Amino acid sequence: MANITIKDIAKALNFSVSTISKALNNSYEISAETRKIIIDYANQHNYRPNRLAKSLKIGHTNSIGVIVNSFFSSTFLAQVLDGIHKASNEVGCDIIIMQSYENVANEKACLDSLISKGVDGILLSPVSETSNSDYINLINEKHCPVVLFDRLNPEIKTTKIGVNEYKGALEATQHLIDINRKRILFITGDKFGDNNQRIQGFKKALKNLDIPINTRYMVFCSLENTDEMDAKISNSILGLIEQNIAPNAIFGATDVITTRSLGILAKLKIKVPEEIAVIGFANTDIAFSLNPSLSAIRQPAKDMGYLALKKLIELIECESNTKRTSLYETILLETSINIRKSTTL
Repeated sequence: MANITIKDIAKALNFSVSTISKALNNSYEISAETRKIIIDYANQHNYRPNRLAKSLKIGHTNSIGVIVNSFFSSTFLAQVLDGIHKASNEVGCDIIIMQSYENVANEKACLDSLISKGVDGILLSPVSETSNSDYINLINEKHCPVVLFDRLNPEIKTTKIGVNEYKGALEATQHLIDINRKRILFITGDKFGDNNQRIQGFKKALKNLDIPINTRYMVFCSLENTDEMDAKISNSILGLIEQNIAPNAIFGATDVITTRSLGILAKLKIKVPEEIAVIGFANTDIAFSLNPSLSAIRQPAKDMGYLALKKLIELIECESNTKRTSLYETILLETSINIRKSTTL
């Protein structure tokens, strides 16, 4: 059966088309009683607004662009997208998801594509804390609002939703030290510099106990290619063993690094946690069933995605750039630490 239109509702209820339209858009000009009559009738007859016509009228496409690194290989990002979809269902907008694959040029191409599609706003998890900064600021100022999530580029002036990763890294490192594991191999992405909060939290925990920071225990690997990542982690471990300075713990700075490290150690026939304990940022729901079960810093990924979209909608609805700028804020959600067998001696 064809969808009914505003004209159909007006004819059935003997109201003007204008009255029906205003009621469906919650206009203050229509009394609560009349609005209820109209909305009840629309719901009973499965009325669906003509979103194309509405978008042409108000100058919006009712679509939001989302750029992530690679949600196919990240449980964390899949959970973020779950939160974004939950919020999008509540506000009634469409989501266009694109992947940068941890590549700066791909990230810019994704941004270009979304701008050409006329999205009303963009949610972005940047490739790094500095990638495409000038271009993103330009988009945010001239085209549409951009909200950052997960990785928070300090050069971009906008709302940012992340987690207290400094505190999470501090807690994870402190836990390893508490179990007398001080030769900690810290593994992170090769696009992150010393200002990265996870690196800072790791170093701070060592400094608190006067443990020297050995650069040979700092591994920066590619997040674009898991084969290269595995090779870099494996070679780093074997190289340290050959030098008689084998690590006795691994701290993985990302979801993918942490979970893959368990598989790499199993392949090398290194016992966890007897020889090397493992902890890191990881949101996988099967952490408890891995062999051994994985100790991890867990991020409120769904909450992050949900809040990021809600904040983006607030910026989209602002009438001026000046008012929008006044709403900019940085929100850091708290992490939690889950201790399991990979660090239980």
